[in-house]
Amino acid sequence: MNRETRGSETQPHGRQGITPIPNESQAGASRHGDLVKLASELIEASREKRKASIDLNCDLGESFGAYTLGRDAEILPYVTSANIACGFHAGDPSVMQRTVKLAMEAGAAIGAHPGLPDLAGFGRRTIDVSASEVYAMTVYQIGALDAFVRAEGGTLKHVKPHGALYNMAAARANLAEAIAEAVYRVDPALTLFGLANSELTRAAERIGLRAAHEAFADRGYLADGSLVPRGLPGALIDDAETAAARVVRIALEGRVSTPDGEDAEVRADTVCLHGDNEHALAFARQIAEACQIAGVTVKPFE
Repeated sequence: MNRETRGSETQPHGRQGITPIPNESQAGASRHGDLVKLASELIEASREKRKASIDLNCDLGESFGAYTLGRDAEILPYVTSANIACGFHAGDPSVMQRTVKLAMEAGAAIGAHPGLPDLAGFGRRTIDVSASEVYAMTVYQIGALDAFVRAEGGTLKHVKPHGALYNMAAARANLAEAIAEAVYRVDPALTLFGLANSELTRAAERIGLRAAHEAFADRGYLADGSLVPRGLPGALIDDAETAAARVVRIALEGRVSTPDGEDAEVRADTVCLHGDNEHALAFARQIAEACQIAGVTVKPFE
């Protein structure tokens, strides 16, 4: 598996232009000094890696009635935050209850995953909704999931919009403000997850919410840091090793490769793995292993 490294931080400096040392003892002292300096740089780089951490979140509870989607019970041991569908784009009361229990047993932080009222389109179709409608549907869905969490003796930790609602709020300030206000009025202690440096995270910070800037393990990025639209080449990552290397690099460097071979800067407090992806379980395992090897701690956003 290819692992991303920051070799440039630990390489010795170039030696061109250094005045020759006139005697052997001085040369030995100089070499010793260079080795000590190099060792110090390697130790410091190692410390930086050990300090690196990331939250790995996954969209779960997206089955509905007789239809099963995803492998929630198998994925949960590898992730640290669970975004649970609230019945609009996916999920139903029984699925919500069951998924909350699974997440609590796994020790994952639980978040509401509100979406547009679009079961047939899995919440990924754009719908013409007003800011007031977005506010009401967000309050409604948070409240529904929060009731299940409280009934099981847990605490709701965050909110992450789903699909088209997420993308619309990332670009449209009025919808972002509606979601942020809904979250704040339900519980100002909740964290709002949103696309890194988007209208949604800015709205959260303006209103006084904690914002978790999010990146994606299984989605392609454009040079400006936005996601490649679904349906276009490079929109989806289907290789587990590629996804794992991407997460490690995001955690250590804040960068991600784009389809045209360039790098995009990505601020990330949390990285998303889509539970409906057929490769989600393999991705989760590979990401957890890669992070452990690279010294990146996977833990809930705090």
